[in-house]
Amino acid sequence: MDDLKKYLDNQLKEPEFALEWERQRPEREYIKSIIAVRIEKNLTQKELAEKTGIRQSNISRIENGNCSPTIATLQQIATGVGKTLHIEFR
Repeated sequence: MDDLKKYLDNQLKEPEFALEWERQRPEREYIKSIIAVRIEKNLTQKELAEKTGIRQSNISRIENGNCSPTIATLQQIATGVGKTLHIEFR
């Protein structure tokens, strides 16, 4: 187990941290999905920007969690990589 995993496991024992971690789960999931599809398609951020019409700096901000994209932006990304955006409540 690496140090980050150990640290996270320890932090998740704290109820306040665990609650906030869970609250941020949807954001982590869409970020991971964007990065995964970009890697799957073998695209750089610049190439993804060209395919989507979204500035590379904004792609970077989205992937780094420094901004929250709108559904329209997520749709642009999905369309640009030939995917369908799917949002659901579980």
